[in-house]
Amino acid sequence: MAKKPSNAESEVSYEEAVRQLEEILNKIESGEIGLEESIGEYERGVGLIKRCRGILDQAEQRIEHLDSKRLEALGEGGGAGGGGESSETP
Repeated sequence: MAKKPSNAESEVSYEEAVRQLEEILNKIESGEIGLEESIGEYERGVGLIKRCRGILDQAEQRIEHLDSKRLEALGEGGGAGGGGESSETP
């Protein structure tokens, strides 16, 4: 059984992938499909999980990039204190 990523899997949104994963899980757990179809659905689920991880990784990178730009901006306009570090007051 060769794993072939479908075009639909690689372009589905995060929310849609999660919805499809829930659907797959319900089908398998309910026993409404046979063993062979369960294995096929499991394989499709693995692809959807990879898609979700990819989307989350991209989101994390975007957030880190935005945070670093924000910190750079704070460091440049930090005033007399310099360095952009915040001071904590108890």
